Amino acid sequence: MDDLEGMMVTILIANRNKFLSFILRDRKLCDGSKDPNKEQVCGRPLGLKFNNATCDLYMADAYYGLLMVGPCGGVAEQLATSGGGVPFNLTNALDIDAGTGAVYFTDSTVFYQRRNYMLSIESGDKTGRVLKYDPHTKRVTVLLSGLSFPNGLALSKDSSFLVVTQTGNLQLLRIPLRPSKTGHHVTPAQVFYSQLARYPDNIKRNDKGSSGLPSTVEDDWSFTKRRNQGHIDGDEIPWLAKDPVAIKISEEGRVMELLDGGFGTTFESVSEVEEFGGTLWIGSVTKPYVGKLKAY
Repeated sequence: MDDLEGMMVTILIANRNKFLSFILRDRKLCDGSKDPNKEQVCGRPLGLKFNNATCDLYMADAYYGLLMVGPCGGVAEQLATSGGGVPFNLTNALDIDAGTGAVYFTDSTVFYQRRNYMLSIESGDKTGRVLKYDPHTKRVTVLLSGLSFPNGLALSKDSSFLVVTQTGNLQLLRIPLRPSKTGHHVTPAQVFYSQLARYPDNIKRNDKGSSGLPSTVEDDWSFTKRRNQGHIDGDEIPWLAKDPVAIKISEEGRVMELLDGGFGTTFESVSEVEEFGGTLWIGSVTKPYVGKLKAY
């Protein structure tokens, strides 16, 4: 087994007439490594999401594509490495429709790998894509292409649309997934929030049911923003007066709350915020810790 570590292994499953691909990592080389030059061999998982219906854990790995680990754990199965005839180059974030099992995810650029991602933004590259993986047919569909570094994405409560962060042009996009009420075609993608003054990163949906009305649900969207962009646009967010590193917005795009970093170092590299049970769980691609903060 040691001779196989660091390789992608394909196995024929007896009596099922199908092949499964698994990723075997060299733990001695990869575990604990912070060397970006090893990422291509060791992988770099960016997006994580459980399918609540099956307990399968799906991962978007920047180098190995879309992966999945079953509810009992074990080695990751490689589900997809390309879409529309184009190989994935920087698989980034994902979300799952537990009803259908469909996995929605971003491939941020076809030219630059994760360790050189800033080159994609600085060059104005618009080769990013939003894709869908069907676990029943094993097929990948390109939903939208020509995007400027699509980063995080989140599925609406009723699974009718996606909200995607476009880091390259400082916008949030709304991508309908169902035909409009008046026609038979899906409405084209629209700008959900514009214009941001800092680079948007990940986005997560937090559901809150109104008291006594369990069928009435408000969808709140929290997205994180990196503090390395000089452009200032007043809009509804107090960019100058405060240091917003995470922002909560409503389903209509209205700003509801913000997490103020106070221009300090604690939140200088926040890449993800997840609200659960009145607590904000804060992640970073550079900091060696996970933050925990009471939301209210």
